[in-house]
Amino acid sequence: MSDLIPVTLIPGDGIGPEIIASTLEILETIKAPFQWDKQLAGMAAVDASGDPLPQETIDSIHKTGLALKGPLTTPVGKGFRSINVTLRKEFGLYANVRPTRTLIPGGRFENVDIVLVRENLEGFYAAMEHYIPVGDDPKAIATCAGYTSRTECRRIVKYAFDYAVKNNRKKVTLVHKANILKELCGLFLEEGRKVAKEYEGKIACEERIVDACAMELVLKPETYDVIVTTNLFGDILSDLTSGLIGGLGMPPGANIGEKAAMFEAVHGSAPDIAGKNMANPLAVLRASAMMLEYVNRVDLAKRIESAIEKVVVHDKVRTKDLGGNASTSDMTAALKQAIA
Repeated sequence: MSDLIPVTLIPGDGIGPEIIASTLEILETIKAPFQWDKQLAGMAAVDASGDPLPQETIDSIHKTGLALKGPLTTPVGKGFRSINVTLRKEFGLYANVRPTRTLIPGGRFENVDIVLVRENLEGFYAAMEHYIPVGDDPKAIATCAGYTSRTECRRIVKYAFDYAVKNNRKKVTLVHKANILKELCGLFLEEGRKVAKEYEGKIACEERIVDACAMELVLKPETYDVIVTTNLFGDILSDLTSGLIGGLGMPPGANIGEKAAMFEAVHGSAPDIAGKNMANPLAVLRASAMMLEYVNRVDLAKRIESAIEKVVVHDKVRTKDLGGNASTSDMTAALKQAIA
């Protein structure tokens, strides 16, 4: 027991408990070295305690420094802030990392292999928003003051370059809008260029304005390798890159900080198919593989990825969102057999 690594487990909402259960079965099959501390968040937590992010859940992550979670639903209205944003702030999870790689052949793009690194704490998502009244309308004008700091700009770009070195990547692209947002994005670009100079001769660097990047991603995505960008742009572009490989059902996500890390499925809770044994478990399973890499069990992570390729590509066991008719339990059973 002493060799096990404590992990906070948050099943989440909607299809979350189903895909987490599938992932746990597969992790048990490969004897992953995790000891789970199950906690609630999202609507499941609201139903249990009235709080979408209970203190017990926060305390658990502070203790373990590691979390695996399914999709969460933030209650609409009632003053509730995004649970994901709150978790990132609470634990200083400054780097959002989302790899997207072509798995199923025959799609629109065959050679997508992009890792998007997104600054996770600043920008417009950490903004201070206000209304300005005009005449009788108290909400006539809405304002939003986003911000970036030199420290965080440097830290996220350095993370991207270090990731590129560690994972034998060739190029990092700095994505920005400094031609218009000269200070907000200009600071990111300025620090990015400084960091890039430190890696000259090891990692190539290029720059793209965000709208040009979006266009190129749907025309020639194979030209991109590692992308690093600010919070809002990263959120949008990471969904775009997911679309290049067939949607949000497969890409995993990691949120990395200095003292904690959280791994997750990046798709929503899909309440319309919850409980119907239809959900695709691959995103959260791949997130667990990223977590295995994080704790230096690359061997086990590779076993998961190899099993996914065998089952989905060669055996063509696919859930409905991937063009097949396999159920969640069919996919789980096939993966367990492939990985055993």
